[in-house]
Amino acid sequence: MARYFITLQYDGTNYHGWQIQPNGITVEECVEKSLSTLLGRDIDIVGAGRTDAGVHARKMVAHFDFEGTVDCDQMVYKLNRMLPRDIAILCVEPVSDEMHARFSAKSRTYHYYIHTRKDAFLRQYSCLITFPLDLEKMNEGADVLKEYKDFGAFCKSHTDVKTTLCDVYEARFTQLSPHAYEFTISANRFLRNMVRAVVGTLVDVGRGKISIEGLRKIIEGKSRCDAGESMPANALFLDDVKY
Repeated sequence: MARYFITLQYDGTNYHGWQIQPNGITVEECVEKSLSTLLGRDIDIVGAGRTDAGVHARKMVAHFDFEGTVDCDQMVYKLNRMLPRDIAILCVEPVSDEMHARFSAKSRTYHYYIHTRKDAFLRQYSCLITFPLDLEKMNEGADVLKEYKDFGAFCKSHTDVKTTLCDVYEARFTQLSPHAYEFTISANRFLRNMVRAVVGTLVDVGRGKISIEGLRKIIEGKSRCDAGESMPANALFLDDVKY
């Protein structure tokens, strides 16, 4: 039995997230069905993470096991012919049996996009906010995140997780234009809905609704009710997974 990594990207607009579920079509389901058809047997894949409904990925990694030889270049070509246009396979490569798409990952990086002026072309992949934002304050708040390990305040309620501990390596806002911002965050792992809740809370810092001291109290309180609202999914991208 050999193990293979698949690197792919997808536009999550038309999907109920990554993970297979009974109430809607998912990216994992589409890839598994195409792989199973191509290889002539049922194939299960394991992803590096679980993006929510409407969230996109510039780089997602998944693995599958197969007893037999795989022509990786041909598999990329054939999968891309079979899959819908909003899912693209970038690479298929053999890896050692010890490699695991989820547990071997050292870090994940997400980007979230915000624009502050109505724009006909950004609406699908960026979140419109119609009030001024203090970039310096938001980055001061982003720096605070790196001082903490427990992010229970940003975890979706009633989620079955064993721990809410995460190591945040990087968090910053970058101004892309006078009316557009990009938020970058990297960590060893993320909780469900964490990035969108973090952005919503930092936006409140940028609006002056939450002070830096208030942000600290929110994180230390570990209650999702105290943090900001969850931002829309369409502006969130899983950008990278490192091993």
